[in-house]
Amino acid sequence: MSVSELLPETVPGNVERDTQTVDIAEESTVFEVLASDTARRIVAVLEETPRTASEVATELGISVQNVCYHLDRFQEVGLIEAVGSRYSSKGKEMTVYALVTESLIVRFGDDGE
Repeated sequence: MSVSELLPETVPGNVERDTQTVDIAEESTVFEVLASDTARRIVAVLEETPRTASEVATELGISVQNVCYHLDRFQEVGLIEAVGSRYSSKGKEMTVYALVTESLIVRFGDDGE
């Protein structure tokens, strides 16, 4: 039996996702965060199921450092959240991230709301 099987995992079965509205004139940060192909690939992986940075890195064949850079940026703009933890085979606690944005609405001007 591995260490990861002995330690508890705290990952919710279902993560609530909301729609995020972005004003194109005021909030270019979300667009900047999603500008790279790597960022969009990471979002696609997290759309499937919550994962750790190392799981995302392994699936995409990129470095954990690169994934962590993008995950930090995603958290800053509210696209993802840390939703739990799980343990590696060596017993190291790892944060599990989930996409919390279902869709983005781009607003091009003041609609009075």
